[in-house]
Amino acid sequence: MVIANISIDIDDIIVLDVIKMFVVGYKAFNKDLTNRYGDKFEVGKVYHADGEIKWGNNGNGFHLCTYLEDCFRYVDPNISLITEVIGFGKIKKYDDDYYGYYDMYVCENLRVVRVISREEIISMMLNTYDDRKDRFIRDFNLTLDELKLFEGVDEYGSNYSERCEGKQFKKY
Repeated sequence: MVIANISIDIDDIIVLDVIKMFVVGYKAFNKDLTNRYGDKFEVGKVYHADGEIKWGNNGNGFHLCTYLEDCFRYVDPNISLITEVIGFGKIKKYDDDYYGYYDMYVCENLRVVRVISREEIISMMLNTYDDRKDRFIRDFNLTLDELKLFEGVDEYGSNYSERCEGKQFKKY
């Protein structure tokens, strides 16, 4: 994969918004904002991948997920940073029906918008649907205190104490 740092004006993003050729999502990086291949990224910059855009470990382009919790399928949350990103240019969507992961993308261009803190990640997941919470609890290594935030009765009467117990099975 060839990665080049290109500059882009905010007006370009607005044009992309009008013609719907972008996707906003989340991407995981190592703590030093490198990807698994050692390429360094910076918040606020735009990156470009040359060649055919293709999903997968042997693919080409920048991968991202539109559901925050899906990032943790691919990385260890204890040694990763989660960022909000905008993918644009050539974009391909990938759905994994077998495992139930949807709305994942590979893009030709990627803008790293910001790093999302652990506290914000947890807050976001406390305010989402039950099935998304379950996947998050399963894949994100919550401390006992953090896990307790997901316990109790919600507005629909689900008891998170029972649902959370034994769900955290992914250990790194």
